[in-house]
Amino acid sequence: MNFTDFFAASYVGARERFRRSAQAAGAATLEAFTHPEERGPSGEALTVDIAHLGDRKGSRQLLVISGTHGQEGYAGSAAQVAWLKSGDAARIPADTGVLLVHGINPYGFARGTRTTENNVDLNRNFVDHRKPHPVNPRYDELREHLVPAHWSQDQLAAGDAGEKAFVERHGADALFDTLARGQYVDPLGPFYGGVQREWSNLTLEKIVREQLGSAEKVGLIDWHTGIGERGQPFFLCFNEEGSAEQAEAARWWGADKVIGSRPNGLARPHYQGLVFYGVQSFLEGRQLAGAVIEFGTRGSATGRALRLDQWLRRHGAGLDDDVRQQMAANVLDALNPVAEDWRDAVWQHGLALTQAAVRGVASW
Repeated sequence: MNFTDFFAASYVGARERFRRSAQAAGAATLEAFTHPEERGPSGEALTVDIAHLGDRKGSRQLLVISGTHGQEGYAGSAAQVAWLKSGDAARIPADTGVLLVHGINPYGFARGTRTTENNVDLNRNFVDHRKPHPVNPRYDELREHLVPAHWSQDQLAAGDAGEKAFVERHGADALFDTLARGQYVDPLGPFYGGVQREWSNLTLEKIVREQLGSAEKVGLIDWHTGIGERGQPFFLCFNEEGSAEQAEAARWWGADKVIGSRPNGLARPHYQGLVFYGVQSFLEGRQLAGAVIEFGTRGSATGRALRLDQWLRRHGAGLDDDVRQQMAANVLDALNPVAEDWRDAVWQHGLALTQAAVRGVASW
């Protein structure tokens, strides 16, 4: 087998491959949640698809999510399909189920952008919007340097200089924290968490409450790409430091991988509004252990592509079509590289890590 057995070339293709694989694997539940307002670039329906395998009422459940950030959905989908095709679905231990959520942000997946239909970073949207939003204390100091008016060498160099000056004042960890923790004041800026719950947020709550109501303990994998060494998994566990749940995740995947990880060698940002925290709240006190698992792509240079994604959301409509397509392809390749070695590494690691999580949850 190679990557073409698991990766798709489009959102529609990924969705069809996921559903076929889930049916072939004997999924007891296969449902689609269709976006009520948005359509894909060719008019296609945008859906979140779920497949539940094993014991639906089991006290142990593994929740595996792909597509929180649109372009990253290809890798997450490939990891899900690899597990479905492995035959492991027929060998899930007793009292254990596996719930696969495919393309939780279908708008971003279908249109090749990180964010939702409202330019919201879904992985910063799971905050209580009835309360004052979290503050990003240095965002305004950095704001003007993040997304240039024109994507030109001069303006990009000016933005780089602004960031360098910020690092000289506050340090590299502060820059990473300010960029990545999430912000709720700049709808056209990166990592914008929104001012209300996105459709995908509401849909995930519905899925968790309907499908995991019998679970006492839940494992979580939220597949992402971008951070870490090229083609290798990088773990961001958001269980409380020193908690029993963190120890569980470390037992499944290795303490050296799960505990004390430093993305791109930097201190982990004070992330706000994560899917992880949303699932935790939907479970209402039941135990949750797991991680965001990234597959590395361009390392720290991935940040430039994320800004280009935001720039295209602002200015892409006015570009020559050939230029726009090349820029969009650059963004997509930064989060979903086309190289065979990278894609083979993703599905192979994805399969092994899912298998480890199923064993771990079952023995928890």
